[in-house]
Amino acid sequence: MTQKPPISETEFQVMRELAQAPIGSQRALARRLGVSLGSVNYCLKALAEKGWVKAENFRKNPQKSQYLYVLTPQGAREKARLTLAFLERKQAEYERLQDEIRELEGEAQNG
Repeated sequence: MTQKPPISETEFQVMRELAQAPIGSQRALARRLGVSLGSVNYCLKALAEKGWVKAENFRKNPQKSQYLYVLTPQGAREKARLTLAFLERKQAEYERLQDEIRELEGEAQNG
């Protein structure tokens, strides 16, 4: 079985934003995510190459260089799959942190 290539956390966050609403500005998306414009541009290109995101020209916009970024149907399916994988990873990370906190609390009490 071929394993799907992993995506970055930023790519996942871009997909989450696009699932909520199409994005018309990479700059606005970068601000919302707290990442650089270059990171957003790189992520959108990578997601487009996978067929998960597409850019559509604004039909009535006189500046034909502006695009609306949207998830494709395949992108929406992948986002759902990735959401489960990220959730499992975060839950495992949370459990490890809880264990570490309990261990540190024990050390602090025992001096």
